[in-house]
Amino acid sequence: MQEIIKQLEEKRAAARKGGGGERIEVQHSKGKLTARERLELLLDRGSFEEWDMFVEHRSTEFGMADQTVPGDGVVTGFGTINGRLVFVFSQDFTVFGGSLSEAHAEKICKVMDQAMKVGAPMIGLNDSGGARIQEGVASLGGYAEVFQRNVLASGVIPQISLIMGPCAGGAVYSPAMTDFIFMVRDSSYMFVTGPEVVKTVTHETVTAEELGGAATHSTKSGVADLAFENDVKALLSVRRFFDYLPASNRESPPVWPTDDPADRVEPSLDTLVPDDPNQPYDMKELIVKAADEYEFLEIQPDYARNIVIGFVRMEGSTVGVVANQPMVLAGCLDIGSSVKAGRFVRFCDAFNIPILTFVDVPGFMPGTSQEFGGIIKHGAKLLYAFAEATVPKVTVITRKAYGGAYDVMSSKHLRGDANLAWPSAEIAVMGPKGAVEIIFRKDLDDEEKIARHTEDYRRMFANPFIAGRRGYIDDVIMPHDTRPRICRSLRMLRDKDLENPWRKHGNLPL
Repeated sequence: MQEIIKQLEEKRAAARKGGGGERIEVQHSKGKLTARERLELLLDRGSFEEWDMFVEHRSTEFGMADQTVPGDGVVTGFGTINGRLVFVFSQDFTVFGGSLSEAHAEKICKVMDQAMKVGAPMIGLNDSGGARIQEGVASLGGYAEVFQRNVLASGVIPQISLIMGPCAGGAVYSPAMTDFIFMVRDSSYMFVTGPEVVKTVTHETVTAEELGGAATHSTKSGVADLAFENDVKALLSVRRFFDYLPASNRESPPVWPTDDPADRVEPSLDTLVPDDPNQPYDMKELIVKAADEYEFLEIQPDYARNIVIGFVRMEGSTVGVVANQPMVLAGCLDIGSSVKAGRFVRFCDAFNIPILTFVDVPGFMPGTSQEFGGIIKHGAKLLYAFAEATVPKVTVITRKAYGGAYDVMSSKHLRGDANLAWPSAEIAVMGPKGAVEIIFRKDLDDEEKIARHTEDYRRMFANPFIAGRRGYIDDVIMPHDTRPRICRSLRMLRDKDLENPWRKHGNLPL
């Protein structure tokens, strides 16, 4: 027995040491934590239960039989974040560069399978050189096994990926299929083919950071949802983010105690919308002032900034927010904003998170680049997402709601539950000037007549009452009363029960 206990302790020590002190120092010198240090920060103290610490690879080619490290480059198990269960894997770059072997993949698949069985979120900490070349197709098969589980878990349990080092080639597709991707600036990157291959094939010279760094993916491609300065900030932010999510699609989001009264009024909102209909204002001010304790966790803040998405709490419960941003492109919907918001709406619907929509949209972005880029299909993604959603949907129109964009932004026609408007709301097919130039085309040479027609059109249609007359708007509310009215509506919708017709799955306009 003593001999076995001695062997046990030796193997545990070897696993905890990873690739050894020298490689750990190299990891630290790059400003990166080790796999186990990351889990210590992410999880509640003392809550981590490790699985498969003694697993080793089975490869014998290229001298690998003599190179085994217990754990095989990934730490897996479960623990808690603020007392709530979560399953995790953390790749260890100090062991074979964190490369994925068949055994490495089996460890990840085991915790993913268990997370599905018990209905708990899955968080993956990625820091890997990719497939372990010495194992050939067995390593590729391991990736495919992980991919299959990502797909089966989608919409069943929340999946979060932290990219904390390299993530290249086929490895990028596992994070891509998870719900949220967070990256670390200057130490993580994602791309399908690296700079060397790019230079060989396309003759472009680009660095790894420019090609797939956190800045690139959080501002240009939209692949990453948030980017952080270092490992510590990333891990602590994920702990905060985790508090907004339910454990699975069978549960409601957590409710956290709050002292912020539901009937709190905000007089400053009465002057938020300028008198000049062409003057912008910051929609985030409304979001923050409507939320519990003025707290808003924005997602993808630097990508497609003409639309704002993220999480707030209303009376302690998680609510997803989608809002046009008049400060950027006048709040127009374009390809990037439609895809960004559409995916977020689908996440909220999958996990029983009510959706709050703030509308100030003059329409879809015109131009050849948008049309050639497929704005018709991409814009339809947001329409599809809102129309398909069965969770509680509350919509507040603050100013412009023109044309098809009015329909798309969670209108009553897409089964919006509570559709409210401010007195400043303008709901029409298009803006007064454009409408008059079409209706009174014969008077275009007479500026006085056009001005008079424009004012008549504005008086007739640039208000919420035409829509209200038809029941498309449930009520016109004062801006300062926005929070109380949203809270009351969400309270009323707490037991909403709505199901779509049975189908294997819809055909989303991809």
